[in-house]
Amino acid sequence: MIEYRNLRVALLGGGSVGAQVAALLLEHGEELANRSGAGLELVGVAVRDLDAERTPAIPAHLLTTDAESLILGADIVVELMGGLEPARSYILQAINSGADVITANKALLATHGPELFEAAEQVGAQLYYEAAVGGAIPIIRPLRDSLAGDRVTRILGIVNGTTNFILDRMDVNGDTLENALAVATELGYAEADPTADIGGYDAAQKAAILASLAFHTTVPLESVHREGITEVTAGQVDAARKAGFVVKLLAICERIAIVDADGAETGEYGVSARVHPALIPAAHPLAAVHGANNAVFVQAEAAGSLMFYGAGAGGLETASAVLGDLVSAARRHVIGGPGIAESTHATIEVLPMSSVRTRYQITLTVVDQPGVLATIASLFSEHGVSVEAVSQSVSDGTTGSLPTATLVIVTHEATESSLASTVAALGSNDAVSAVDSVLRVEGL
Repeated sequence: MIEYRNLRVALLGGGSVGAQVAALLLEHGEELANRSGAGLELVGVAVRDLDAERTPAIPAHLLTTDAESLILGADIVVELMGGLEPARSYILQAINSGADVITANKALLATHGPELFEAAEQVGAQLYYEAAVGGAIPIIRPLRDSLAGDRVTRILGIVNGTTNFILDRMDVNGDTLENALAVATELGYAEADPTADIGGYDAAQKAAILASLAFHTTVPLESVHREGITEVTAGQVDAARKAGFVVKLLAICERIAIVDADGAETGEYGVSARVHPALIPAAHPLAAVHGANNAVFVQAEAAGSLMFYGAGAGGLETASAVLGDLVSAARRHVIGGPGIAESTHATIEVLPMSSVRTRYQITLTVVDQPGVLATIASLFSEHGVSVEAVSQSVSDGTTGSLPTATLVIVTHEATESSLASTVAALGSNDAVSAVDSVLRVEGL
């Protein structure tokens, strides 16, 4: 029997996720109350347009354009508007009025997270955000709570469903990027302007959140190295498949040993976060993530390797994560006590991309004549990069009157700066007709 008073829930945003949250809260209110220990009363939904069509429909008497009044009368505020403003101001208003806040706003958290968490800590409120990364996939709580006593060393994540759908179509169906994007748009996976997805911006925001959680330190969005998939070609994807790899857009967050000028480890560690297309072995668990699904592969010192997989987007799926946060917030009200502060107080250095150690697969068109392979090998050696494997095939082209060949070179692990300088040297060498493809190799 529920004895605690009803908790007043204000919902900001009536879009695809907001409408699903409202519908589920109204439909399953009694069941959620039994799980929470308190009744959950949806007191209103703040929207920009009262007459807009919504699926599922929201009862008209709950709709309002007065978000501020709704916030001031709420115990729990659910922000599903998206964007930076007015979402930031509304969340700060809610926190300062004593309400707990639930948000799915990854852009806001990646940009203004420290400010919002500090505001919540000052008043003893709680900010929940399971739905901000990975949709229905539970990844925030495992990183924040379950692995809080462990040391996470690395995260490899497929955290954008649109780009995974596109790259999967290119791999399985042989589509070009343009054709795969057109299909994604038709099916509703891609927005009319897909820049946030295919440009890597969405994944970078999520990488900043994951890295901050995993390493207990603030990783600013501007410190996340970002590359999208716009330069990935059907030829690269086909060549990767033949070599036993799959191309994925990965968010990679890792703990890195800091080295001195002589390359010796200092005993100190930094962290990095990056987003870019990468080759992963076909046998790696992330290679089997198809369609618009997401997955996050976590490596920790004690727990070992963990995989979190599922739907990374969608109104109903994201609503599931929001309602999970809502039940947690209600339970906190019933039990009492201040909210739990974010564990982001470490002062670990956030390292630049040049400090990252990784492998490359480099495809070159070279002049097919004696001594070229030795010239190429010497360029790698000069820049401190060790070659692991080389394969050569004769091409149909020519450079001037000379025939050409294709070289595919896989390197051993080296610093990003060394690899970048090697690629630059290759591009300016007379023996190299073209640097056809440069992809990092991860997951080995």
